[in-house]
Amino acid sequence: MKKLLVLALFLIACNDDTKTAPTPPTNFPFNSTTVFEKSKGLETATYQETIDYYNALAKSYSEITIQNMGETDSGEPLHMVTLNMKGSGDDFETLRENHRILLINNGIHPGESDGIDATMMLFRDFAEGKIEAPKNTIVVTIPIYNIGGSLNRNSTSRTNQNGPKAYGFRGNARNYDLNRDFIKADTKNAKAFAQIFHLVQPDVFIDNHVSNGADYQYTLTHLFTQHNKLGGHLGEFSHSEIQPALEQKLEAKSWDITPYVNVFNRTPDSGFTQFLDSPRYSTGYTTLFNTLGMMVETHMLKPYKQRVEGTYELMKSMIEITEEQGEKIAQLRKEQTKLWSAGKSYPINWAVDTTKSSTLNFKGYEGEMIPSELTGAKRLKYDQSKPFTKAIDYQDYFKATDSVLIPKAYIIPQGWHNVTDLLKLNKVEFTTFKNDTTISVESYKIGAFKTRTSPYEGHYTHYNTNVNTSIKKVTFRKGDYLISTNQKAMRYLIETLEPSAPDSFFNWNFFDTILQQKEGFSAYVWEDRAEELLKNNKKLQMEFNVKISYDEDFANSWYAQLDWLHKQSKHYETAHLQYPVYRVK
Repeated sequence: MKKLLVLALFLIACNDDTKTAPTPPTNFPFNSTTVFEKSKGLETATYQETIDYYNALAKSYSEITIQNMGETDSGEPLHMVTLNMKGSGDDFETLRENHRILLINNGIHPGESDGIDATMMLFRDFAEGKIEAPKNTIVVTIPIYNIGGSLNRNSTSRTNQNGPKAYGFRGNARNYDLNRDFIKADTKNAKAFAQIFHLVQPDVFIDNHVSNGADYQYTLTHLFTQHNKLGGHLGEFSHSEIQPALEQKLEAKSWDITPYVNVFNRTPDSGFTQFLDSPRYSTGYTTLFNTLGMMVETHMLKPYKQRVEGTYELMKSMIEITEEQGEKIAQLRKEQTKLWSAGKSYPINWAVDTTKSSTLNFKGYEGEMIPSELTGAKRLKYDQSKPFTKAIDYQDYFKATDSVLIPKAYIIPQGWHNVTDLLKLNKVEFTTFKNDTTISVESYKIGAFKTRTSPYEGHYTHYNTNVNTSIKKVTFRKGDYLISTNQKAMRYLIETLEPSAPDSFFNWNFFDTILQQKEGFSAYVWEDRAEELLKNNKKLQMEFNVKISYDEDFANSWYAQLDWLHKQSKHYETAHLQYPVYRVK
C-alpha cells in the first residue's frame, strides 16, 4: 500500500496542473473547523481566535502567508493574510506582473462580523481544495481591521441585528469610525491600511459590512463605487459588466442580491438612489487609485448563519469574475491612468442625475406608517406576511456639479508636515526645491465656506467651500515640495488638495490656522490712520460710502467699519485666508 501511495504521489508531482493544487497540511493536529461552524452559525470568532486560526492555516499550507503590517490604535498590529495558490509567497512587486490582486477588508465595523467568519472559511476551502481555487488571482485579506472595536466585545450595541451572540463595537480603540477615516487618517489603523493598500495595489477591493436600512427579502446587497465618479471606461465596465456578472452568478447559486437600499424611515418601494462614496469611505478612497471597489451589505434582520454563507458566496463569485476578467481589468486600469492630465477638467462634486435611472425588480415587504402607541407620532411598520416583487426606480447615475482644471503641479511649503506626511504615506512622488525660488503660481484665497456645528469623527468639518483665485509671484524656500500631477496619485492629490472637494484636507480642518487672523488693531490708534487712508484713496472712499449706504449692519457698527478699512490696507496680514497650497498651471 505504501508503494502505491508513493507511486501515486510521484505521478501527481509530474503533472503540470498541480502547480495550483494545495499542499498537504504540515500541521496535522490543526482543526480547521471555525468557531462559526462549531457554533452551528450562531457565533463569530474573537480577535485572538481569528489570528490564531490564520496562523495555523499559514503553518499548514504554503499557499497562505500571514504578516504584521503596522500598528493600530489598540496597540495590536494589523495583519495581512495572502492566498497564493502557487505557493510562491507574497512578493507583490513580482506577483502583480502576471496576476490580478483582490483585497478583502473585514471588521471595519466589528459588530458587522459576517466577513470575518466567511473569509476564514473561504481561505481554508481554497487551501484544502474543497472548492476550485483561483489560478491567476492573488487574494489578500485584512482579517480584522478595527482591532480595538473587536476587543470591545458585547451583545447589545447592534440594536437591530439578528446575531451573532456576541460581537465587537463600531468605534475603534479611540472611538473613531474607521470607515470615515481613509483620507484624514487620524488613526494608526488608517495609516496601516494605507501601507497595506499601496504594497498590495489591488485591482479589486471588497469591504464587508451589515446594513442598517429598511426591511426587504434579500440577504445580500451590494454597494459598488459610483460608476460615474469612478469614471471612464473603467466606470462603465464596473456598472455594465462587473455588477451584472456578480448578480447573475449569485442568482445561479440561488442567492438574490440587489443594490444597497439607501433609505431612512420609509419603504424602498418608491425607489431610492445609489450611495455616493466620497473618499472618506473605503471604496471612495480606493477609487482614487483606480481600484474596482465594492461593499457587501448583508441584511441585519436575516439569521447570522445565512448572512455569513451569503457573504462567502459573494466573495467567491467576485474572485471568479476577477479570474475571468483579469486581463480586461488590468487593461482598463492602465488606460484609466491616462484619462485625466494637466489642463483637463476634473470633477470634484456630484449630484444625482435625475434624467437617468435604472429599474430594479425589487423584492420587498409591504409597509405603512401607523400611529405609534409609544410616542403618538407616525411610525413605520413592515408586514413580512405581505412580500412583493415590483419594478422600482433606482437612481444610479450622477453628474458633476463642480470641477477644476488639473494643474501641472502643486507646491506645498515644507512647514505643512501634517499634509506632506500623508502624501508620503500614500506614495505621492515629489521633488523639493534645491534653492529659494520665485515663480508665478495660481493662488487661492479661501472665500465663503460653512462649518458643521456638531462634531463629526473628531472634527468640525467645513463644506460648501469656495475660493478666490489670482495669479501672483511667490518665493518658495529651499526644501519646499513640488508635486507633479503626472503620477499614479493624481486623483488623490486633486481630491485632497483642492479646497472645494468634499473630502479635501481643507474641509477636514488641516488648514484651520489660516482662518484665524493673528494680528489686529487698537481702535483708538487705527481710527486716525483709517481717516488718512480714505483721504488718500478716493476710490476706497467711494466703496466705503456705498457699503455704508446699502449694508445696514455695517453702517451701524463702528468696529465693522474700522475692520473693513483695515483689511483694505497694507497692514492686513497676507496669511489670513491664504491657502498655502499653490498651483503651477
